[in-house]
Amino acid sequence: MRAIIASLLCGLLFGLGLLISGMSNPARVLNFLDLSANWDATLAFVMGGAILVAAPGMYWVRKRNKPMFADKFDIPTSTTIDAKLILGSAAFGIGWGISGFCPGPAVVAIASLQTDVLLFVGA
Repeated sequence: MRAIIASLLCGLLFGLGLLISGMSNPARVLNFLDLSANWDATLAFVMGGAILVAAPGMYWVRKRNKPMFADKFDIPTSTTIDAKLILGSAAFGIGWGISGFCPGPAVVAIASLQTDVLLFVGA
């Protein structure tokens, strides 16, 4: 139960960060990808800030013998770069570039009840 509560709190914190940073607004993402006069560097600063927070946290976590709420770390062992990985990555990037949404911000944006958001999440 503690793991579920911790996961919920982490998800809520992540969603709040997306809202505060404006990353649940697809126009921000699309303006970041548009290198013309409308270019918006906000996404780069959000990513940089996330790295500054996550890097020390990951360093601390990797020093532990086991996770706080599990018996062992569940770290993927495969390093294979295959067609499924490449096609999935390409589909993710193309979808993000076309719509301005990726799964996390889209779920946060559901609260707006906008038709485009509901169609994206429903798809």
